[in-house]
Amino acid sequence: MSDEKTTDAGRPDGLGRYLKSVRLGLDLSLRDVEEATGKEVSNAYLSQLETGKINKPSPHILYALSTALGVPYESLMERAGYIAPSKERAAGAKHGRAATFAIDNLTQDEEQALLDHLAYIRWHRNK
Repeated sequence: MSDEKTTDAGRPDGLGRYLKSVRLGLDLSLRDVEEATGKEVSNAYLSQLETGKINKPSPHILYALSTALGVPYESLMERAGYIAPSKERAAGAKHGRAATFAIDNLTQDEEQALLDHLAYIRWHRNK
């Protein structure tokens, strides 16, 4: 499941701390999140994410967590370092790093889920 292991201990916007704060805010246990992701993310793996032992999980893990925790997928992708924070991009600047990175690692179902989510993000942005 892990692509890269590092620590985010010094980062105020670290992925692990963010995930833990959202989970605790929803009053969910690690096992609750495991169940909510359909066991896509094990409680042990989520614990490692939250403690900063892993801070760059694969995009499909971030998608499962975004769905289970009800947080924007783009936010998790930014916090994991896959895409530049929107505040650092020039207005109208395009990037495709997440899609470029992900294309070789996706199943057909995951690709369709990402496309559906992208359509939702674009719809939400334009409403």
